Amino acid sequence: MTSLEDLPIRDDLRGKSPYGAPQKHVRIELNVNENTHPIPEPVARDIIESLARAILTINRYPDREFSQLRDGLAEYLGQGLTRDNIWAANGSNEILQQIMQAFGGPGRSILGFPPTYSMHSIIASGTGTTWIGAERDADFEISPSTAVAAIREHDPDIVIFCSPNNPTGTPLSLETIEAAYDATDKIVIVDEAYAEFAPAGAPSALTLLPGRPRLIVSRTMSKAFAFAGARLGYLAADPAIADALRLVRLPYHLSSLTQAAAVAALQHSAEMLAMVDDIAHERDRIVERLTELGYHPWPTWSNFVLFGGVENPSEVFETLLEKGIIIRDLGIPGHLRVSAGTHAETTAFLDAMAALS
Repeated sequence: MTSLEDLPIRDDLRGKSPYGAPQKHVRIELNVNENTHPIPEPVARDIIESLARAILTINRYPDREFSQLRDGLAEYLGQGLTRDNIWAANGSNEILQQIMQAFGGPGRSILGFPPTYSMHSIIASGTGTTWIGAERDADFEISPSTAVAAIREHDPDIVIFCSPNNPTGTPLSLETIEAAYDATDKIVIVDEAYAEFAPAGAPSALTLLPGRPRLIVSRTMSKAFAFAGARLGYLAADPAIADALRLVRLPYHLSSLTQAAAVAALQHSAEMLAMVDDIAHERDRIVERLTELGYHPWPTWSNFVLFGGVENPSEVFETLLEKGIIIRDLGIPGHLRVSAGTHAETTAFLDAMAALS
């Protein structure tokens, strides 16, 4: 039987591993930071009606510029943004891939700060962009001076931050982003996949966009909007960034059905985001209870909690799995990560952890 190693794959891809989030289907799935709350039924009906209308013209190619969707995303983000500032793709991963195709590639590099979202380095590898990992400060933070020192040392073509960071939930200050931008004449990305879960009034990198044409803020509808299966990611930036991505995107890369579903969902943003407060409450309950149980949950502005003080992470992971609960073992010594679920799901996880203590 032919193996991957038998194929004439690119030399720089040999020995690499694909994205490895487990897809085991069990009673309670709290491992990939999904929104476990179902879409409200009235919203679902409107999405279905929008999809039904789109089906009637499915014999034609979709709107290549997805103009209505970009209008909806701009209105949702506010900040004086228009469709010209917006670009979208099949999940934020494709957004990041297109950015690296346009601004990275062979002979170019991207600087990140592990531990961070593992797909950043995987996408870099797939686009032939050299991945450079820089050290964080204590408590998984990144100070302005730390960011600037790493940029000066490595002179990357792209700098990427995750705010709040995955897998740690750590927020990133606007001062760090500003300092990093000023320290380079290249592209700076802020991946804000979990921005909606930050405390009310917390500043977003979106506020830094005016006057910074090389700054890109990436977002997704997978988390707060419970749209993980629809695959819709987007960015906000200077209009010239979208022009650059048009050079590398595939023709008609967003299907008519994806556009129709996302447009309908955005028209119900208030109802969709009503779930966020409930999820944040469950997240905070996890932090409080795990602390009581003697673990060390890290401060988090996301919909998940990274917690330390786990003597044997793989053993705890397997024990929970036997109980029908899956969380995430990321390979960080002494740590595991759990997504905030519904009240019942969160309670089941916390009860299981209490039984282990």
